[in-house]
Amino acid sequence: MKRTAFVVMTFIILSGCATAPREMDSVVFYPQLPQRPRLQFLHAITSEEDIGQRQGAVMEFLLGQPTSDKWLGKSYDIASTEGKIYVLDRKYKKLVIIDLANREFDYLRDQRMGALKDPSGICVSEDDVKYVADMKRKQVVVFGRDNKFSRTYGGPDLFDKPVDVAVYENTVYVIDMEKNKILALDKTSGKLKWSTGELGRGEGQLAKPTHVAVDHQGNIFVTDAFNFRVQKFDQHGKFMKSYGFLGDAMGAFARPKGLAIDSDGHLYVVDAAFENVQIFDDETGQLLLFFGGPGEAPGNMYLPAAIHIDYRNVEYFSNFVDKDFRLKYVVYVGNMFGTKKLNVYGFGDWVGDSLP
Repeated sequence: MKRTAFVVMTFIILSGCATAPREMDSVVFYPQLPQRPRLQFLHAITSEEDIGQRQGAVMEFLLGQPTSDKWLGKSYDIASTEGKIYVLDRKYKKLVIIDLANREFDYLRDQRMGALKDPSGICVSEDDVKYVADMKRKQVVVFGRDNKFSRTYGGPDLFDKPVDVAVYENTVYVIDMEKNKILALDKTSGKLKWSTGELGRGEGQLAKPTHVAVDHQGNIFVTDAFNFRVQKFDQHGKFMKSYGFLGDAMGAFARPKGLAIDSDGHLYVVDAAFENVQIFDDETGQLLLFFGGPGEAPGNMYLPAAIHIDYRNVEYFSNFVDKDFRLKYVVYVGNMFGTKKLNVYGFGDWVGDSLP
């Protein structure tokens, strides 16, 4: 995706022309046609039926009881690997595994030393290792490729309320909501390498941070919820810049939650109050595009909390893509309420001969 294309979108937004999507031939685009679309709403996943599984298959789900009703409750954080989507479900306090290849739901069987108590954040590494931030355990609990318990990081002597986790190379980054800190741990030894942050409104200070993400250069992005912004730090914890401000204007936040960074460095931020996602240019901090909106219509959101960008599983959603739209990657947005708990959007390019 070229920055020049996003500059064009910025001009469209700021001129007031792309405030909401509409359906045309049952397809929802952002920006809406006849402007050149960059995102398409593809699908919503709430139950196993939404990925092609028929009712009647009996399996253990969530609470370990045989049932044919396999539903997402409250989608609070999301990750993915090839053929699978992982959803941290705050209602059931479980890590739900959506197996796209086999068209079924399952859950991580956390037991004994790996039993989850109040999980909040999930990160899945390139080698399919799962890192789960658990607020009640005051630890990060790790599960291997085989989904079996592997190890933990931290504990009450280090964390007060670990709410999210991200991993980059040999560092595990943990957000502590009570301490208002970012803590960087050595992935091998588990020892604290450094920490930064304190309660406040200044640069590098935090107020109830909720989510963390790391880009391909190792830069750290943190949702600074009660300061209504996202802050960016380098991989050593040095403040770099911030995005957003309190308000109801474009580029402002009311209740920022989950965040993600695409391969071009663009920042996606969920706002639970506006019930949309805003996309920012990392270099300039400028708002480029927003999508979603409140309500139950296709593409809309209901108290969204999580967002995740997935380059590996595009093929599983190709049958939903408009014939004039070429898909590059998919974007998942998790809703805490409503009938659609996991919205799937596609980012790409319009390839039709002309716009209608």
